[in-house]
Amino acid sequence: MGKVYERLDDRLRAFISTQPVFFVATAPERGGHVNVSPKGYADTFAVLDDMTVAYLDLDGSGVETIAHLRENGRITIMFAAFSGPPKILRLYGRGRVVVPADEEFGRLLERFGPHPGVRCVIVVDCDRIADSCGYAVPFMKYEDDRSLLDDWAQRKDVQQRRNYRARNNRESVDGIPGLRPEETDPVAHHS
Repeated sequence: MGKVYERLDDRLRAFISTQPVFFVATAPERGGHVNVSPKGYADTFAVLDDMTVAYLDLDGSGVETIAHLRENGRITIMFAAFSGPPKILRLYGRGRVVVPADEEFGRLLERFGPHPGVRCVIVVDCDRIADSCGYAVPFMKYEDDRSLLDDWAQRKDVQQRRNYRARNNRESVDGIPGLRPEETDPVAHHS
């Protein structure tokens, strides 16, 4: 039923490009809460090469992924087909957080569509690429992206976003450091 792949070939890249949602899972090193986050906006995910992917991390209510990656780097990204043939694809690997102050940030940002409220880019070096059946995944019809997150970010001025990030994005629910004080300042980066 399932298969392990040596790389992200053209067929897997095509599958990824047609999925309107993906899921990101991370966990603290010891104990704590496992986090699974759904991510939308198809233009926020990019395959960088045969073993590396990245996604645009936008302002949000928490900072679990950033905190967990900085603590231990472990991450799994999952795509599930809600239409067409049943398929689940998981990308296991080591993730890293690329913030606006990092040299590669600007180059990475060019890979994504325009979105306000960019916190960072998450880059994942895959060490296992595997699919499995999606026989129990229901058929669902994609209608459209919700614009609410982008709309929210556009309504906030710099000070409001700075305050929001300082209040909600400094540490995970388990107290693991997330964004550092200098990283909560929403600089003029818009993908």
